[in-house]
Amino acid sequence: MMTNLFSTFDPSTNIFNLSLNWSSTFLGIMFIPWMYWLLPSRINILWNKLTMTLHNEFKTLLGNNSFNGTTFIFISLFIMMLFNNFMGLFPYIFTSTSHMVLTFSIALPLWMSFMLFGWIMNTNHMFSHLVPQGTPPALMSFMVLIETISNMIRPGTLAVRLAANMIAGHLLLTLMGNTGPSMSMSLLQLLIIGQMLLLILESAVAMIQAYVFSILSTLYSSEVY
Repeated sequence: MMTNLFSTFDPSTNIFNLSLNWSSTFLGIMFIPWMYWLLPSRINILWNKLTMTLHNEFKTLLGNNSFNGTTFIFISLFIMMLFNNFMGLFPYIFTSTSHMVLTFSIALPLWMSFMLFGWIMNTNHMFSHLVPQGTPPALMSFMVLIETISNMIRPGTLAVRLAANMIAGHLLLTLMGNTGPSMSMSLLQLLIIGQMLLLILESAVAMIQAYVFSILSTLYSSEVY
């Protein structure tokens, strides 16, 4: 029996007092490694094409002054988020990306590393970002305050955006599913069609939110060079 709407997302499954819900985060590692195949499969070709597309896009955002291999961090982040978002769409699999514990613990170290590198290595460049070009002298002090606040809340907005989008769709699916037993047969058919359409929407949201999280992290890192 649910005590509240969000209790279905709480870590509760355990064996020997060890929580098993967070093991869904590592389910992607359990897939058969593609390196053992003699010839690349269609899935391997698809992932290679996706990886190269992401690499070219992230490289464009980072610019030519970025370090070699920087895009691998954000490609790995995208793939991890994509796996976890999709895993949550299967029944009885815990959605780890719907919890702030995971999203904030990824966003905060990324943002902190960008800030430390930028302020230590490119101090003047970071100061110039606090005042946008063309700002009137009378508004400069306010712009510095606004830019500082917007910079400080970036890890929080990254974490909340992903967790809120993941939990909103899952909550709607749960609420619609719980009303099924009390419905008539004609309304039940409409409910099933609505659930299928909502599941397709959630699949698109899972891909979009993984892309948004990685692309925003890339944009934040490109500002410190």
